[in-house]
Amino acid sequence: MNYRVYVLVSGKVQGVFFRSGTKKIADELHLTGWVRNKDDGRVEAVFEGDKEIVDKMVEWCRKGPDYADIKDIQVISEKYIGEFKDFSVRR
Repeated sequence: MNYRVYVLVSGKVQGVFFRSGTKKIADELHLTGWVRNKDDGRVEAVFEGDKEIVDKMVEWCRKGPDYADIKDIQVISEKYIGEFKDFSVRR
C-alpha cells in the first residue's frame, strides 16, 4: 500500500549528518521524498513508499545517526501523491 508521511524531528539533529544519513537509508529502502534542515534547528522530511518501508524509515528517524540526540519526533500521515522520482536533500 502506498503511504506518505511528514516527519518533524527535534533535538540535536543538525550538524550530526542527520540529512545525509536519512538520504542513505531512504535510498537503500527505495523511498522517495526529501529531507531538509529548518531554521529553528529541527529537521523535516517527507517519505513516500510502501507503508511497511516508510515505517522502517520513521523508526530510523527516532534514533538518527550516532551523534544525534532526538528529543521529539512528530509523524503526520498525509495523502499519498507519488510526486517524487527519488529522495533528495533540500537546502
